[in-house]
Amino acid sequence: MRLFSSKIPHITEVVTRTLIDAGDLEISNRDEFKRDVEAILKEYLRKDREITEAAKDLLEARGLPYSELYKTKRQLAEREEFAIGDESVNWIANQLVEMFMQSQWVEEVFAEDTALRKSLKEILRRNMQADDDLDREVRKHLKHLEEGTTSFEIEYQKQLELVRRRHGLS
Repeated sequence: MRLFSSKIPHITEVVTRTLIDAGDLEISNRDEFKRDVEAILKEYLRKDREITEAAKDLLEARGLPYSELYKTKRQLAEREEFAIGDESVNWIANQLVEMFMQSQWVEEVFAEDTALRKSLKEILRRNMQADDDLDREVRKHLKHLEEGTTSFEIEYQKQLELVRRRHGLS
């Protein structure tokens, strides 16, 4: 599972609409609540980038091949109690539930924590899975480039846009 920054506004809207319409939450300010949800998602992306960069630096310092990146990144993430890959959905859902309990914009939480987590995980999986499929398709076209380089990032965005257009997602 992968969270793309371009999906954050959509995920934020779906989380807000789903939990409020279902009567799971009562909020005092919809826009501020959405900003809180968005902040959790953006923090996840920031922390993920930070760990990825630290893993790359570690590989370079140790002279390890790039193929060790995921393993190194996973070790760093575990050390910092952060989740990557499929576990990211659980981590984000837990952070959101904690935020609901502490946010000044949430007046009342009517649903049980487990029910909230279940709803959130479903929303996150649904919105992150499609991007997983797109990501796999895009990466098929980029095997000739080294991941993490500027040229990879530029070409990734170009290919992603082409794949989205091909599937009617842009």
